[in-house]
Amino acid sequence: MANRTVLFDTSVFIDHLRTAKYKEHIPAVKGLIRNSAVVLSELLRGATRPDEVAFIKSLMKNHPILTPTEKNWVESGDILSAVYREKGFSPDKLKNLHFDVLIALTARNFGATVITSNRADFELIRGYRDFGLEIW
Repeated sequence: MANRTVLFDTSVFIDHLRTAKYKEHIPAVKGLIRNSAVVLSELLRGATRPDEVAFIKSLMKNHPILTPTEKNWVESGDILSAVYREKGFSPDKLKNLHFDVLIALTARNFGATVITSNRADFELIRGYRDFGLEIW
């Protein structure tokens, strides 16, 4: 699996920063690690300590950043509209799901695997668009 491309979801990094839950797992990942611009934005929005900011800056320095395309933004709206019609999720839930959809679509663009601890949301998204997914 050394040739695969990997995008970590925000949930993995939050778990890691709060509890060091993945301190053994993250360095052991084989493949090309890439950052999602969406994930970096979410992390920076919630960073409150200097060590958290330093961790995020290190990610930015050491791993290229992948960004959703214009098509991804439009497609994410289509997916969320379908989720609303089929699942009846509230506007707040759809808003929270939006960034995860963008992360998944960005990963799909590059043939990358999303590594996440957010099973429910990413498996839901995968029901609308296929993409590589690994649950921790």
